[in-house]
Amino acid sequence: MEMRGNRLARGALAVVAVSVAVTGTVAQQQAARGAVTGGSFDQQAATYAKSMEGVRYVYGGTSRAGIDCSGLTQYVYDHLGRPIGRTAEDQFRQFRPVSKAQASPGDLVFFHVTSDPDSYVYHVAVYEGGDDMVAASSGAGRVIWESLAWAGDTVTYGTITHLPDSRLPLRIPAPRFRTPRFRTWFRTFRTRATAE
Repeated sequence: MEMRGNRLARGALAVVAVSVAVTGTVAQQQAARGAVTGGSFDQQAATYAKSMEGVRYVYGGTSRAGIDCSGLTQYVYDHLGRPIGRTAEDQFRQFRPVSKAQASPGDLVFFHVTSDPDSYVYHVAVYEGGDDMVAASSGAGRVIWESLAWAGDTVTYGTITHLPDSRLPLRIPAPRFRTPRFRTWFRTFRTRATAE
């Protein structure tokens, strides 16, 4: 009978040990997710984007192993259960336009080739409020917190969470930027911009 009691005690101890291990795993998963369980979606996105600081920049990258600008925004939104397009232009077309005053930390900030808000979008970042953003920077070689003031009047803001006017339509993709002439111009523009 004492042997059976020892087996039961060892079994109960094993159950407790497994429970502790599983609880530890959940806590570790929450820490890995940037501990963004409270607040609005936008607040969670802003917080999670900050947890990505230091991840190295890799053109076309979409993970913590290496990420580019639209990969960062896609990764943050996907992580929080809101899948979005892959490229900066796709994301711009998917989001509703808002003014800077209406933008919330966690919304996206889009960088255009000109001050025309319908011009091609070559860069995107997670807006953090004021003049700040978290961006995957090819110049810095990693994800950084930086000012967006350098872009002047070539930025717009977009949201998929808070809609200032539900009657506003989503942007429709503009195929006019897919011409070979535009691609050549853009490659030249991007080369000059990254060289500065």
